[in-house]
Amino acid sequence: MFVLPVKSGRYFRMIQKRRSVAIVLGLVSSLFFALSFILNRMMSLSGGSWLWSASLRFLLMLPLLWVLVALRGGIRPLLRIMKADPVPWLLWGTVGFGIFYAPLTFAAKYGPSWLVAGTWQITIVAGMLVAPLLERRGNRQRIPGRAMLFSLVILAGVMVMQISQAASLTVPQLLAGTLPVLVAAFAYPVGNRMMMKVAGNRVDAQQRTLGMTLGSTPFWIVTAAAGFVVAGPPSGSLVFQSFLVAVTSGVIATTLFFKATDSARDDHQLLASVEATQAGEVLFALLGELILLDGKPPDGLACTGIALVIGGMLLHSKAGAKT
Repeated sequence: MFVLPVKSGRYFRMIQKRRSVAIVLGLVSSLFFALSFILNRMMSLSGGSWLWSASLRFLLMLPLLWVLVALRGGIRPLLRIMKADPVPWLLWGTVGFGIFYAPLTFAAKYGPSWLVAGTWQITIVAGMLVAPLLERRGNRQRIPGRAMLFSLVILAGVMVMQISQAASLTVPQLLAGTLPVLVAAFAYPVGNRMMMKVAGNRVDAQQRTLGMTLGSTPFWIVTAAAGFVVAGPPSGSLVFQSFLVAVTSGVIATTLFFKATDSARDDHQLLASVEATQAGEVLFALLGELILLDGKPPDGLACTGIALVIGGMLLHSKAGAKT
């Protein structure tokens, strides 16, 4: 008679631990993702073409991921799954990686890394908005009310940050630094969530990252060819910085984030909270901009926006861990 409560207590502690681990993984991934915003800004300021900085990240990621997956014997199972149904891997790999990352590198030309990272947090709202549309009609879940409320706090912070920068940028610059990020903010959760549905439990996080990289490779070859035509071959420093992005953001951050989202795939509240941990990129990008690029610190209005973004992230994480 007393066994069931003990087992139930252990079960719920296990679930609580799983949710806490998912959120911690999301936060750590946001640190490594922030490095890509900083390095993209560095490459842009040094005159490097955004076409090269975007394509080189994924072209350099490919052999690194291949070796990591091969060491665990995961290449053949992945290729067998992809060969059986290649179109979704090509489509959602291109959407989730190509249509996501190319606009972000383009936007790095027009604003500091913390501003791009802040605007990127719209992806948290985008992920919840597209989630019901990606489910079959009978399986659709309602958008969690609290999660949407906390995401709107983050969205308000993004708008405040944009207002703080409006005075120092022309309208075309502001649009060029904002609209591409909006495209990326929807492309990433759509590609990630659809790829989770296609792959299911047949692949792990590293295999899924490699599979999406393979699927997006044609897009990156075309982008690299355009970079060669427009700007010529990449410089040695551009290749090295792109390699750093490939390791930190492409391999480490993406794998950690996919592990977190995989563990939350059946819990929309937790999945929204994991996606909300990416708001940590704003703080990490701001610190990196100030330390590495000697950037101009944000003014009072921008700091208010950053505080709203981080506050919304903390509310999300707390709600996700205790759901």
